[in-house]
Amino acid sequence: MPVALASQLREGTKKSHTMAENTGFVSCFLKGVVDKGSYRTLVADLYFVYAAMEEEMAGLAEHPVIAPIAFSELNRREALEQDLAFYYGADWLQQIKATPAAEVYVERIRQVAKESPELLVGHHYTRYLGDLSGGQILKNIAQKAMNLGENDGLHFYSFPEIADEKAFKTTYRAAMDQLPIDQPMADRMVEEANHAFHLNMKMFQELEGNLVAAIGKVLFGFLTRRQRAGSTEAVAA
Repeated sequence: MPVALASQLREGTKKSHTMAENTGFVSCFLKGVVDKGSYRTLVADLYFVYAAMEEEMAGLAEHPVIAPIAFSELNRREALEQDLAFYYGADWLQQIKATPAAEVYVERIRQVAKESPELLVGHHYTRYLGDLSGGQILKNIAQKAMNLGENDGLHFYSFPEIADEKAFKTTYRAAMDQLPIDQPMADRMVEEANHAFHLNMKMFQELEGNLVAAIGKVLFGFLTRRQRAGSTEAVAA
């Protein structure tokens, strides 16, 4: 009997989602304060995370739990490569290096894929559904804050193969709810999704030092002094 995994993941990660949105880096970002140096480091970190995720997902293409949610139109690696070429130039691959937090994130993805592939669902949900849900809003913020062109360094937020994002998310959630898992595995997936949020927060926190240096302690303190309600607490992702 399939379990209602999509709603369990949503409800079970609300607190972690809110905590991630209230990290200093994200708080400033959502208020339109974005340091290009810090941001391009984040793009590089995301490249390493998504490269690992998509390599592992491809290697599990026949797995009964992974295959149903492995929608190729969600893949972000190619989009991130385009963005990195914009921020770093043609030799971007020689210039970038994963930060310590990104390395830990990648290691966890590799470990899960090897030891308990089903738990990749928690990571997949956390990353891709979040990207799809907030992509356009975050793209507009980044574009204005860094005075960028329509797609300059912003391909990460665009999903050209998905014509109707709302309909796609319905399809994605339906696929999750039909995965051949039991309740104990669903519980482990929720736990792993919360861990994925924690790994994301660590990456954001690493960037805060550079952001403070760019905008100053006073402004940073002003922008981050109040906690905001998490987006998933108000509306569905």
